[in-house]
Amino acid sequence: MQEKRALITGITGQDGAYLSRFLLGKGYKVYGIIARRGTDTRWRLRELSVIDHVQLIDADLIDLSSLVRTLEKTQAEEVYNLAAQSFVATSWDQPLLTADVTGVGALRILEAIRIVNPKTRFYQASTSEMFGKIQRPVQNENTPFYPRSPYAVSKLFAHWSTVNYRESFNLHASSGILFNHESPLRGIEFVTRKVTDAVARIRCGLQQELRLGNIDAKRDWGFAGDYVEAMWQMMQEHEPDNYVIATGKTTSVREMCDIAFKYVGLKMEDHLVIDPNLYRPAEVDILLGDASKAYKRFGWKPKTSLESLVHMMVDADINRVKHEPQPAINGTRHP
Repeated sequence: MQEKRALITGITGQDGAYLSRFLLGKGYKVYGIIARRGTDTRWRLRELSVIDHVQLIDADLIDLSSLVRTLEKTQAEEVYNLAAQSFVATSWDQPLLTADVTGVGALRILEAIRIVNPKTRFYQASTSEMFGKIQRPVQNENTPFYPRSPYAVSKLFAHWSTVNYRESFNLHASSGILFNHESPLRGIEFVTRKVTDAVARIRCGLQQELRLGNIDAKRDWGFAGDYVEAMWQMMQEHEPDNYVIATGKTTSVREMCDIAFKYVGLKMEDHLVIDPNLYRPAEVDILLGDASKAYKRFGWKPKTSLESLVHMMVDADINRVKHEPQPAINGTRHP
């Protein structure tokens, strides 16, 4: 039997790395798009020991011609669109870039699929941030959207473009509305890694405080390694659809911090500093997802608790900190 071929945009991100490992385990040939516009983020692929098993291709979501050539070259049967300018805070400073990459970028790859092979299956990484100023206490596939950032607005454009191409051109295009999902591979700019990295450094005596903004914001947090399996399961369904992927539990940033500090035997109150400069222009106060549709359709449910996830991330960051070169003392650098 010929191995299936998958193309991942955003392959060097958290989800791209975990999805690569998952698909390789399923016997796929995995291709990934690399946009030569930023820093090299292939460390995640190295961390999961998959860098030598995926084929990376130069292409960019802002360049339709490169996407067409990539689809023609790879003949991918499944395309997972995970690429985005995905940091919410940055989207206020770079709204046009965010709209072009995160929003219109999805439309470009949908159009490339329609041109090259409309039978290609497509997955769009949508986000719970689209719910924004929540209209219902618990959010599912039928909850109205109310985006509260340029990032969320861009993701909403990509989401509805996916639905539109599904209905207009009969593409097998599914959208996963994923709630917050974290891991040791999360970018340091995201609050969970900011917390666990700071806890590791405080525990190792390298800093004294953790500065955060609104610690009363609540999120539905899960493990990225669990969530990429749901992406694949959506693509195996006979009919495409939209699915919320979430744990069904919401936790405040304050509570998440407390879990991390207690894990290493420290008191959060001794180190946490609230910085008003870190508040967002428009805050999303609470998100709580209902993933019952995904469970009923293909049996997906989260496997990793928030406590286990935070402990995993703290352990990884302590290990990283211990292996970092230490500052020079009297002209001598210590390992």
